[in-house]
Amino acid sequence: MRFDDLYITGVGVHIPGRVAVSDAVVRGDFDEKLARRTDMESIAVSDGESGPEMAAKAARTALRRSGTVPLDIDLILHADVYYQGHDLWAPVSYIQREAVGNRCPAIEVRQLSNGGMAAMELAAGMLTGGMRTSSALLTTGDRFCPPGFDRWQSDPGTVYGDVGTALVLSRHPGFARLRSLCTVSGPELEQMHRGDDPFGAEPFEVRRPVDLDVIKQAFIDKVDVSYIVAQSTAGLSEVLKRALNEAGCELSDIDWFVLPHFGRRRLTQTFLRPWHLDRDATTWSWGRTVGHLGAGDQFASLTHLAESGKAEPGQRCLLAGVGAGFTWSCAVVEILQAPSWTGAAA
Repeated sequence: MRFDDLYITGVGVHIPGRVAVSDAVVRGDFDEKLARRTDMESIAVSDGESGPEMAAKAARTALRRSGTVPLDIDLILHADVYYQGHDLWAPVSYIQREAVGNRCPAIEVRQLSNGGMAAMELAAGMLTGGMRTSSALLTTGDRFCPPGFDRWQSDPGTVYGDVGTALVLSRHPGFARLRSLCTVSGPELEQMHRGDDPFGAEPFEVRRPVDLDVIKQAFIDKVDVSYIVAQSTAGLSEVLKRALNEAGCELSDIDWFVLPHFGRRRLTQTFLRPWHLDRDATTWSWGRTVGHLGAGDQFASLTHLAESGKAEPGQRCLLAGVGAGFTWSCAVVEILQAPSWTGAAA
């Protein structure tokens, strides 16, 4: 979908701390060969802060930077991947109480690693759908930890980090404009994250911690790798073409590529090689210092580009996301001006 009057007025990220990958290898937490293959430098790790707590902190930063008051927020969407810290509980209501304090609709989004992008598309639709909606607060937050998840081993090739992120999407002018945002689904691949496992009655009933390698292999044994590659390539190619077309630009017009924080090998296979990208035109150098942030890679890296001043007025950024299910999303964002908080620590 094309947008002409939707803006990003504020972004924020809360990083609780980082653990060097080399230290994890020395401790025996991370296989040395896998560490070389992923080429990550450090990973954001929380010693106790939950995903919603980190998301609330990021939200306060984004709201302060946007100059948005609680009454201007008409929608709150929180995207997450893993356990949020309590059973039968609404984490987005906690974020609303802690960071905003108003009474607008607050809804949780569950689209795994594409959750942040899915939330942005849902918010964009509501903001332009004729409702008296001025701004939406979008957040993500996860803490990937034992006993249910091993950040180093549960998904070989991708290392998971703990971070809260936030973005304010608004009909009021901001430092960046959303030009387009498109999503494509590929449900024929949903079994890749289910495998042959039976439906359980409780979390981690089949195995603990999560082992995505075992599940994926069960699916590969049924359909062959070439089928998965073909479907994934087609979905990503379709959504890229649609997003660029809706924004009225070509791939060569993009100055920055904000990609998922995969390990180097997976990032190369999924994005860099098919799109013929130079890593220096991506946010890889920063993403490899925090790890894959569940639903928050795109918001976090866009925050980094804005804070560091790397994204300059007039430049275009392509945000790309992929989540199990499968869904692929791409958005084109145009930087309009350097925000007043450029230079803040990431």
